[in-house]
Amino acid sequence: MDVSLAGWLVVAVALAAANLPFANDKLFGLIPMSARTKPFFVRLLELLVLYFIVGALAYALEYAIGNVFAQGWEFYAITGCLFVVLAFPGFVLRNLRKRR
Repeated sequence: MDVSLAGWLVVAVALAAANLPFANDKLFGLIPMSARTKPFFVRLLELLVLYFIVGALAYALEYAIGNVFAQGWEFYAITGCLFVVLAFPGFVLRNLRKRR
């Protein structure tokens, strides 16, 4: 796989995964919840789990391409913040949009 294609694939998957907790009321989009709506802390926990899943996908793609580079805490802080920023459209549509 081309390096550029792998990079864009990770960005697209991260965008979809970051908005998944806010897109529906099912856990990970598959498991129905007993409550009518998911509590906010469940959405945050789901966001955290999806961050690690996307990270594992990125690691696997990097491993398939060639060298896997060692990362420090700065890398994880930046990618975590970027994942939260990618979740902003879903958060706005779920919580800040005016319902009629």
